[in-house]
Amino acid sequence: MGEDRAAQSSADAEQLAQRYRSLVEHTPDGICVHEHGTIVYVNQATVRLLAARSADELVGQPLIRFVHPDSVPSMLNRISHLDTAGAASDPTEMTLLRFDGDTVQVATVSVLTPWYDHFAYQVVIHDLTAQRAAEAAQRRAEQYFTTVVSQLEEGVVVIDRNGRIESANPAARRIFGTDERTDMVGSTIDELSMVLLDANAQPLQPTRHPVARTLETGETITGYIFGVDRSDGQRRWLSGSSRLLNPGDPDSAAVSSFADITEFRASRRQLEYQATHDSLTGLANRSLILSQLAGALATSEDLPVATVLFIDLDGFKAINDTLGHAIGDTVLQIVAQRLQRALRADDLVGRLGGDEFLVLLSGRTRLSDLDGLVNRLRSTMAEPIIARGHRIEVNASIGVTCLNPGDHRTPEAVLHDADLAMYQAKPSGHREGTVTKGRRPNNTHAS
Repeated sequence: MGEDRAAQSSADAEQLAQRYRSLVEHTPDGICVHEHGTIVYVNQATVRLLAARSADELVGQPLIRFVHPDSVPSMLNRISHLDTAGAASDPTEMTLLRFDGDTVQVATVSVLTPWYDHFAYQVVIHDLTAQRAAEAAQRRAEQYFTTVVSQLEEGVVVIDRNGRIESANPAARRIFGTDERTDMVGSTIDELSMVLLDANAQPLQPTRHPVARTLETGETITGYIFGVDRSDGQRRWLSGSSRLLNPGDPDSAAVSSFADITEFRASRRQLEYQATHDSLTGLANRSLILSQLAGALATSEDLPVATVLFIDLDGFKAINDTLGHAIGDTVLQIVAQRLQRALRADDLVGRLGGDEFLVLLSGRTRLSDLDGLVNRLRSTMAEPIIARGHRIEVNASIGVTCLNPGDHRTPEAVLHDADLAMYQAKPSGHREGTVTKGRRPNNTHAS
């Protein structure tokens, strides 16, 4: 019975050893055993790692034959400190030499381990080739994107959870007007020498900037407009967007990108101005003044505009015919200036075309006050005009129509009624110098 148990124990031990050898042989990491500097065992992963044809090419060879000279001193130093069974070195990177002449970067751990009836060093070798390739690829990608971002005309700023700038590309520095000597990194926006503005040019606290909302909620925000007043006195308008740098990370920084739209905004405003103003006089054009009139008529509360004046210059055609259009244009410009000076800032003055002007008087005006205003306008415009050596006298006929709450006329109908009242005010008409009733009782007058 004792012999049977001993035989069974021996068989179990052999089976366990076979399993261990199989595990070691097929592990993806290299396993190498060396004693007195000579390799006594390698697994298949080590054979592949060193580009050998078989384990026989490695076993019996000096270990340092396959270790790069630069890595030998530190390797010898590590194993010299292993003095008890099971003692292991810290994971250490080193360079190995392959049979084909190439080198391979590995991470190794040396363990002092029993080997038959004595001790040897077992080395676990992890190939770093894939890791190094991935790291190199990541560095290339980072370098690529760093290069791309640095060349962008769009500003890009990364802001951490505490509102501090982690990075800023050259375009951001240029747009913010930041001096090259000023290090933006580590600063908060309010520590920089500039003032944030909202779309209405009002001061904007950094805590109210959309990027702050992105940091707080993780929300991606695009297409917002904000401005910066720079230390050099310039105001720049920007169109921006903000998003988390790493959406899956609760501690992610935010990236804010923005384009300088200052010139575009100015151009758009210029285009809007040109589309709504007369190019000769700078007054509102027909389109704008009828639009304002339509808005007044659509108001159900107190009318913002209660009186409309239609003004026509008497005998203007003769000025063009006898003195030329250049002088005629000068006369129109001077008349426009006189009208603007004679009226309140809230009143809108527009040129319908030719020598016809329209005025929208804001608020309610008493009839007696309206009489005085019309007479004052006629007197102002009757003052002689000196243009290119010519003394020119221009008289004006003024038609008046009043708007009432609930007025159902269209802007064109109001314009027609004011035009009709103006013709009644012509010198050959019924009356001059006073405000009189026209075709529409109680709301249309001529002067």
